[in-house]
Amino acid sequence: MSIDHRADEPVRSGIPEHGRIPRYYAAKIELLELVEELGEGAALPAERELAERCGVSRVTLRQAVTELVLEGRLIRRQGSRTVVAPPKIVQPLALASYTEGVRAQGKEPGRTVITVESRSADPRLAADLGLAPGAEVVHLERVLMADGERVGLESSYLPKQRFPELLGEFDPTGSLYAFLQEKLGVRFGEAEERIETVLATPREALLIGTNPATPMILLHRCSWTPDGEPIERVRSLFRGDRFSLVTRLRD
Repeated sequence: MSIDHRADEPVRSGIPEHGRIPRYYAAKIELLELVEELGEGAALPAERELAERCGVSRVTLRQAVTELVLEGRLIRRQGSRTVVAPPKIVQPLALASYTEGVRAQGKEPGRTVITVESRSADPRLAADLGLAPGAEVVHLERVLMADGERVGLESSYLPKQRFPELLGEFDPTGSLYAFLQEKLGVRFGEAEERIETVLATPREALLIGTNPATPMILLHRCSWTPDGEPIERVRSLFRGDRFSLVTRLRD
């Protein structure tokens, strides 16, 4: 097996200080080259064949394959071989809805409704929404879909007194932002978003349909009108193997 050590190759990041490339990582780089050759949806050769091709044991090969699965480059399908994953969904970090971001990439967004309820705000939620503790808020919890695939889980909290229509007129399988803007005339002015990497809880993993060991991208967002009036607090959990985030920075 030959490895290209050009500075622009990803293998460079796998070389520790002692200079020896771990065998699983060298196999991983070779598998990445094969993934590019095969293309989306193609099945990998049998494990024995891949191990011989990469010059490693089957145990070492499995470690390389597992990392590529967790990174979203490969998909393990029950009862069939491991296949090349489709490109990740790129979600812009902007004052735009999930629907807009998914449709911009030629995919059909969807949502499975888990919860639509009225509940009392705890002190922290109340502070985020400019409410008195115990004030009623509307809570929407929905599984996010892209072309029928479960890719995330979103929980939104909005002041009930300001948006009572959410419990009667809003279709929770649709875009919340579109309803707020087009039906209620809400204008979004600014938002603060915090991003973390986490593992899903057992409940979240079950709802999203993912392995609990899969890295997740967690976004916390609070948004306001141009006048500074709080609109919502949102907690969005995305599969790290299917999502990436992008933003444009200007000086």
